[in-house]
Amino acid sequence: MFPQNLHTHTVFGDGRHTPEDMALGAIRAGLRSLGFSEHSHLPPEADPDGWTMEAKTETAYREEVLRLKKAYGGRLEIFLGLELDADSAEPGEPYDYIIGSVHGIWQNGCYLSVDTSPESFAQGVREHFGGDYYAFAAACFQREAAFLSEGGCQIAGHFDLVTKFNEGGRYFDEGDPRYVRAALEALEAAMARDVVFEINTGAISRGWRTAPYPAPFLLRAIRERGGRVCITSDCHSADAIACAFPQAAELAERCGFREAWVLTEGGFQAVGLEAYRK
Repeated sequence: MFPQNLHTHTVFGDGRHTPEDMALGAIRAGLRSLGFSEHSHLPPEADPDGWTMEAKTETAYREEVLRLKKAYGGRLEIFLGLELDADSAEPGEPYDYIIGSVHGIWQNGCYLSVDTSPESFAQGVREHFGGDYYAFAAACFQREAAFLSEGGCQIAGHFDLVTKFNEGGRYFDEGDPRYVRAALEALEAAMARDVVFEINTGAISRGWRTAPYPAPFLLRAIRERGGRVCITSDCHSADAIACAFPQAAELAERCGFREAWVLTEGGFQAVGLEAYRK
């Protein structure tokens, strides 16, 4: 059995299935516990496609996850979480955990999404950064560093999301010193808050990448600085709940980790990576 997935989306946001469908999918996939982490509400300017949770449905989301927590007790441990965007208001209700994420940045009064599509990604960089992907990546990392440094988030979500559409160096060289420097500077700022960095397999399940993120050089930097990682699927459908977990565990091991961290009722605890090899 796999220990856990803490990054899960449902029909309350941009997911395909209901929370109960996802809970049943977790049981079928052999998970011991599941955390729901719906997208926090964003204003229309940052969410023209309506992919985040509406403010008026947050109560219903919370109630449904708490209902499932009781209904599936003994079969599946369930946690109520939130993926809090840097451009969202602070949650008014308590959550078991919060994933802190940046999905876009503001430039020249326009919101530039990092992960909507390759076309919008390239268009934003071309129109607002003169085609300079390194300047765009630096701005994304600066926003992420500032947000995570504020505290309040237990998990750093898809830290280098800016590479989602960059498989094979399609837009920029991830080994370029300009990119590496910006990423490592943001990493240092985030680590001051002792957040757990997720190794995220979501772009694999959606066909954009063949490897999880963060990149190996970032994972090695996290390890060298005594940081922690967890393994998540960022799943938007029930069949992707444990997507590429063995691959994520292998990546973590290659980068020097011997354990991942899972959430329990008593807080985060370490488990050996072998638990993700099924």
